[in-house]
Amino acid sequence: MTRVGRIDAARTAPYDRAMITPPSSRRDFLGQAATLGLGALVLPRHLVAGTTGKLPSRTLNVACVGIGGMGMSNMAQLLGENIVAVCDVDFAYVERALEGRLRPRDGKVSEEALRLKAAYEKAAKYTDFRRMLEERKDIDAVVIATPDHLHAVIASAAMQLGKHVYVQKPLTYSVHESRHLARLAQTTGVVTQMGNQGHSMEGSRRVVEIVRSGVLGRIDTVHVWTDRPVGYWAQGIPRPGSPVPPVRPPDPARPPQWNARTVEVAVLRAMADNPQSPPPGMDWDLYCGPAPLIPYHPAYHPFAWRGWTDFGVGSLGDMGAHLVDQAYWALNLTQPTSVAASSSPWGGPADNPATYPLATQVEYEFPAVGTRGPVKLYWYDGGLMPPRPPFMPDDKSLPLGDGGGGLFIGTRGVLHYETYGRNPTVYPESLAGEVAAITPSLPRIATSHEGNFAAACKGEAEASCPFSYAAPLNETMLLGMAALRLGKGRKALYDAERMAFTSHPELNRFLTREYRSGWSL
Repeated sequence: MTRVGRIDAARTAPYDRAMITPPSSRRDFLGQAATLGLGALVLPRHLVAGTTGKLPSRTLNVACVGIGGMGMSNMAQLLGENIVAVCDVDFAYVERALEGRLRPRDGKVSEEALRLKAAYEKAAKYTDFRRMLEERKDIDAVVIATPDHLHAVIASAAMQLGKHVYVQKPLTYSVHESRHLARLAQTTGVVTQMGNQGHSMEGSRRVVEIVRSGVLGRIDTVHVWTDRPVGYWAQGIPRPGSPVPPVRPPDPARPPQWNARTVEVAVLRAMADNPQSPPPGMDWDLYCGPAPLIPYHPAYHPFAWRGWTDFGVGSLGDMGAHLVDQAYWALNLTQPTSVAASSSPWGGPADNPATYPLATQVEYEFPAVGTRGPVKLYWYDGGLMPPRPPFMPDDKSLPLGDGGGGLFIGTRGVLHYETYGRNPTVYPESLAGEVAAITPSLPRIATSHEGNFAAACKGEAEASCPFSYAAPLNETMLLGMAALRLGKGRKALYDAERMAFTSHPELNRFLTREYRSGWSL
């Protein structure tokens, strides 16, 4: 495998440094590409057409990579564009998902499902995204909704060919990859968007306006929580193929004993009973991509990949982009100066765990910026919740709905919200009049998040969550995952300028990743 080793200062520079002025002309673009050693890039159509930012065509040619899950939902929001290609390593799974959408609801199939089916059938089919990008010169934009470990390599390849990219959250698997994509966004001038759709929704924008109005007073503490992974995917379990102890014959003198090891052995035996071959037609090698090529098991695919350290970044990676986003935006957070984490046990060997812990808690310390003082942000998952806040009436509770929620604690009041920033609620209720008087100051997105991306590609709108914002938000989430490796509530000091944990340098290897031979950025 190839590990990203020493990384030069330009590539680790914090996002708030003006590393490079975004290109505004063909000459600027070529000059910056040469300076950065990006090689022979294909000019995006918006630079070929001139400096207006508008594509020659009013309809985008879109390719979708990874369409068996959220990617199909993204594709459904872009049916007004021209879906020219779809790419997936398991089309049998994709077609089962499509069949599910085509099942009648209230006696009829939805119009959207029928249009989705037609678009899917019309699009060219590819298993390998590299072949798709090589053959389809007509692609304007690429939607990437694969497992987390593939996001950066696909996005990087597309961006270097001048394609606009929409990348599902979390943006990347590693901090280095986040910074790499942010840098590419600047140098190529393509339109970028991370798939945290709540950033385009009314709730998140209203949360930001309320917090910035000052009605809550000074805010120095934020709590964020999610119900993941419980009920969604497994964590804290061993890897398939781990040695399974032999079954001992019953001993009447020693009744069975149940403990954590008993449960682990039961899981291993159940895994051993599962089929060990990839589904027919699936390309498991391409699925693993830059990750280690491990034996297939249904515990990884379909869907359950998020809890495995090879492929996903756990609950914080999954939901942080939806739930931490509001605090990051409203309080103008940068990168934390320290991160401390604790958790339930990891799954598998302590020196090389296979799955993330079932429940975690992370504490971030953010420095003061401008007139805002320092901020502590606490993350909880796996069913953990923050303490009950002040100002909340006894008959009220923090939101526990699907996904999770967040809580700002100020000196005058508190605000809690649900996933995507929905239903922002302020206490004490005596502040209701002041909250109602806060004038909207942020632009509203009239389309879906994907529709906003398409409009931005055509020069008709600004992307709601471009990589210039999404990458540092993503870095914050990934720093929490790295701090979990230290665990036990120990504080790790972080230097964003150097992209390094200074107090525990052994964590720095988790800011990059190993790439399997033949895979790189």
